[in-house]
Amino acid sequence: MTIDLRLKAIKTISGKIILKSGLHIGAGNTEMHIGGMDTPVIKHPHTNDPYIPGSSLKGKIRSLLELKCGLVPYAGGGIVNNSTLNKVPEYSELKDHCLAILKLFGSSGAEADETGSIGPTRLLFSDCYLDEAWKKTAGDRRYQLTEEKAETAIDRITGTAKGGSLRQTERVLEGTVFSFMLTCRILKDGDVEIFEKYLMDGLKLLELDALGGSGSRGYGRVKFMSLSLDGETWQEKFDKHVVF
Repeated sequence: MTIDLRLKAIKTISGKIILKSGLHIGAGNTEMHIGGMDTPVIKHPHTNDPYIPGSSLKGKIRSLLELKCGLVPYAGGGIVNNSTLNKVPEYSELKDHCLAILKLFGSSGAEADETGSIGPTRLLFSDCYLDEAWKKTAGDRRYQLTEEKAETAIDRITGTAKGGSLRQTERVLEGTVFSFMLTCRILKDGDVEIFEKYLMDGLKLLELDALGGSGSRGYGRVKFMSLSLDGETWQEKFDKHVVF
């Protein structure tokens, strides 16, 4: 059987991400420094500016969509993949959700798509660097880009900090603006509809949830602004979109 798979178009969504609270996406810390930061944020090695990895956006949006669509129990606690298709009921909405997420976000390279019903990953997320205009303003006004936040565990009986529990967490400051862009490869009929519906849901869910670590403690609230689709404004449509 010949599989109809041809690149028909590439859709681009661009805009800005504005932090509504401090953001922590960890860089990992392989060295111990006396008096140093316990958990630093990821920074560009050339400029030392904080940024948002595309992988962080992709992973969080995908996990929120899988949770909203009810696919998490069928994935056995892992990521939704090709084998999940065999576990969800046939001719159900769950099957449609699973196929759409696999088309957009991809599956493990070790899993063969013998039917050709899925094809290559459609969505490509870019790393989000500081918005140039905001970065210039921050430099002119001598803004700090990050802060060191002290955190500790509290003894529930005495109401005081537990000994040895103090740690320093680095956060990108609220109000910081990043440039945002992703592209979607349109390969089959129906890809455009899947792209707009699920991506709009995913971005809205991220605004309602949190990006990065410690979301339950107020970190990682974000807002998408100045969104455009292929150069045409998409923000008004996005603002009116209701997920639930």
